Amino acid sequence: MRFALCNEMFEGRPMAEVAKIARRLGYHGLEIAPFTLAPSATEVSASQRKESRRVIEDHGLECVGLHWLFAGPTGLHMTTPDEVTWMHTRDYLLALLDLCSDLGGKVLVLGSPKQRSLVAGQTYAGAWQRAADLLGSVLEKADDLGLTICLEPLSPAETDFINTVEEGMKMVRQLNHPSLKIHLDVKAMCSEARPVPEVIRSVTADEIGHFHVNDANLYGPGMGEVDYAPIAEAIDEVGWDRWLSVEVFKYDPDPETIANRSIDYLRSFWS
Repeated sequence: MRFALCNEMFEGRPMAEVAKIARRLGYHGLEIAPFTLAPSATEVSASQRKESRRVIEDHGLECVGLHWLFAGPTGLHMTTPDEVTWMHTRDYLLALLDLCSDLGGKVLVLGSPKQRSLVAGQTYAGAWQRAADLLGSVLEKADDLGLTICLEPLSPAETDFINTVEEGMKMVRQLNHPSLKIHLDVKAMCSEARPVPEVIRSVTADEIGHFHVNDANLYGPGMGEVDYAPIAEAIDEVGWDRWLSVEVFKYDPDPETIANRSIDYLRSFWS
């Protein structure tokens, strides 16, 4: 098992500093939120892409990929019936594929709850079709670049569109493309009616594109009440042995402490 650290908790710090901390603590990779590089992915210059990748690799790390895909520029929405907004979102997702490839990443985690929730007067079926069309329109390019888009179910508190892994898998299976897989996130799975280990066992390792580890309290794994023992057992049982990325939403007392406590806890299950 390899451990990665999502970089946005260090927002504002140079990439070299973040990479140095991650490497010192024993992480194997960094997962990048595009808004930490520039307000828009299209504003990240070729030289900045090359330098960011060099810094990550020079510290013995890998760029896992991107997440928080639509958190940057305004005017993005993947289920909107508005054609101009939809096309802008599609074009931006294509630009994110290029950014991910340039950084050496392999996965793009598609969460972005506000940019996928139903708009006023929209039916769920209508939103579903717009999302399916959007994803379907970019998967060939993703495949050409060797990338995987990972669809992330999120809690009803965050969005009203695709709240469970079961729902997410319906989209994955409908589009039936090797560059689209499900994304698992412990915090999000904690909101489901089924226990987290049962949710994990509902999919196979081949259907999983990426995996975020955290706690329902928005801190890192081991920093709340979520017991990872049965979760680790389920992960091992389905055969997932690639990346576990620490993604948190509260940064106190400080990012280094969170990153250190998180990886120490993960190592108690995967040495």
